[in-house]
Amino acid sequence: MVASEAAPFAKTGGLADVLGSLPVALARLGAAVAVVIPRYRSVPPASTVSSFRIRVGPHAFPAAIQEVVRQGVRYFFVDCPALYDREGIYGEADGDYPDNHVRFAALSQAAIAVARTLFRPDVFHAHDWHAGLLPVYLRQNLALDPTFAGARCIFTIHNLGYDGNFPASVLPEIGLSRALFHPEGLEFYGQVSFLKAGIVWADSINTVSPTYAREIQTPEFGFQMDGLLRARSYKLSGILNGVDYNEWNPETDARLPAHYSAGDFSGKRICKAELLGEMDLPIDLDRPLIGIVSRFAEQKGMDLVVGAAGAEDSPLAEAALVVFGSGDGGLENAFRDLALANPRRVAMGIGYNESLAHLIEAGSDMFLMPSRYEPCGLNQIYSLRYGTVPIVRATGGLQDTVDAETGFKFTGLTAADLAAAVGTALRAYEDRATWQERMRRGMRKDFSWDASAREYQKLYE
Repeated sequence: MVASEAAPFAKTGGLADVLGSLPVALARLGAAVAVVIPRYRSVPPASTVSSFRIRVGPHAFPAAIQEVVRQGVRYFFVDCPALYDREGIYGEADGDYPDNHVRFAALSQAAIAVARTLFRPDVFHAHDWHAGLLPVYLRQNLALDPTFAGARCIFTIHNLGYDGNFPASVLPEIGLSRALFHPEGLEFYGQVSFLKAGIVWADSINTVSPTYAREIQTPEFGFQMDGLLRARSYKLSGILNGVDYNEWNPETDARLPAHYSAGDFSGKRICKAELLGEMDLPIDLDRPLIGIVSRFAEQKGMDLVVGAAGAEDSPLAEAALVVFGSGDGGLENAFRDLALANPRRVAMGIGYNESLAHLIEAGSDMFLMPSRYEPCGLNQIYSLRYGTVPIVRATGGLQDTVDAETGFKFTGLTAADLAAAVGTALRAYEDRATWQERMRRGMRKDFSWDASAREYQKLYE
């Protein structure tokens, strides 16, 4: 597997969680798995197992490969200070690094070197645009190399909205012929697209939920690649991401003040009281509490929450609301203003705190995810296990994981649609016996990585 990040070594989002969990689940099934990621400044040094020069177009970068074995998986870190020894992973406060095209082209070339000398794979699994050039290098530059003659390549799209587009002038810098720059190749509206490269040259394409695999073939969700994906639908599939129940389980979660289970909810009330106190809200255990842990972005529908929660006659005014996350400055300010105007029912925090994220999942009665699109989503799956009933927009992985027996869904894209779904949930909450049975059904759902890994194993075979 080749990716830009993997938990627990380097993480900015859900991609890292996949690369930290799926390989381990595959190893448990008997597969030999290796993961190649850059060694960023934040990644602790490990044992060096190889040294070479990464060649990308006219560039030659001295690099070392460091290795850590974690839960049966070999993690190889590309230690190339000229490219990866920086404050950020993709960029810093003033924007993306201008040489990201070289940085991630080099990652694919380093992965090929690892495959040549340290770990000979049957399958290369490239993740997102950062590894999109891997199948191009294998099929174009190394087409006659017997080392890789029998290998196949899978490309996973974790989020089509991030496509890795660069000016056409980068082609010499990444070591690819301008002859590949055409509508059936690397060209995408006048630019070079690393994501398109993965889609065109991989033997198989998949994404992180069955519904998202269908949605990205439509103009609404396709980011102008829907036609390309429809033309390659014969090799496109969707496999739902899993979650790590060793990490997310209310019966054993070390970050919680009390544990609970589907047979005994008393610990959940303790978590609710703790969360309300932590967020300086009145400790009213009978008032429903809605939680949100999210990136503040239009994709996540956070503007809809602001619109719905700000109206005095909105159903959201009947509940307490805890919001935690970061992102768009305008949305951060909007939530800040909302909390200041409604201090007894709305609390918000900026940033990311793993312990607080767990407490919000455990202490809330409902969890709100009104995403405009959501390739898979993990928080709704965490919520199900924590007996925190999800209220979601019916899209992508949210559609695949939440049903009428375990949560509430809406399809519209307005604050009124969101508010109506919350109103339906709040009315259902009044019948405590029926509500608790809904909680139990959600807690019994199995979205573990073991089930997803078996589907990936079939795809590899």
